[in-house]
Amino acid sequence: MLGAIVLSHVALSLLAAPAFAQATVQAATPWVLSPDMGYGYDASGKTAAYKMGTNNAKFLLKGAKKVPKNTLFFIGDNGQLYMRSGPYLEDDGKFKFGPG
Repeated sequence: MLGAIVLSHVALSLLAAPAFAQATVQAATPWVLSPDMGYGYDASGKTAAYKMGTNNAKFLLKGAKKVPKNTLFFIGDNGQLYMRSGPYLEDDGKFKFGPG
């Protein structure tokens, strides 16, 4: 479980902050996540990326959960990382929570 949380939370938080800072950008940009990397979000809110090996893959996957499709990750006004499951695009493909 920790592995999935680490991977999803950090990777997404690293990319979410710049996306919200540039509110005028309309087009979505893909994340570049690597299968041989782990992404961490620690107790103090710091993020880090780690090179992973294969010797402990079974331990990493034990208790891990898949991130559901249609999940949005974002940083709140308080600096906390959040996730919201459910649609985040309008019928026309625009981001529901964007400016204007």
